[in-house]
Amino acid sequence: MVLAKGEPEAGTILIVLVENGSDQRAWERMPDPSGGRRWTLSRAESREEPGAFSEWLDRRRRQDPDLWIVELDIPKPERFIPGRPNPG
Repeated sequence: MVLAKGEPEAGTILIVLVENGSDQRAWERMPDPSGGRRWTLSRAESREEPGAFSEWLDRRRRQDPDLWIVELDIPKPERFIPGRPNPG
């Protein structure tokens, strides 16, 4: 599901991975030391701070109106993040 639409030509993509409506994790492509970009876990939902993950997403959206936020609520969603180990 697309949670927020950004700039069609150049917007950053943030992928929120969820399993059965919980355990949210945000992944995005970030610069790496070699000058390339790799998928990085930017934020994970915390049970100790309910609502903090949603507030973080809202803040990111306000800071970057070109940001795309896409949510995948599926089993083993990390399998769709390039470079991540494929869980068995």
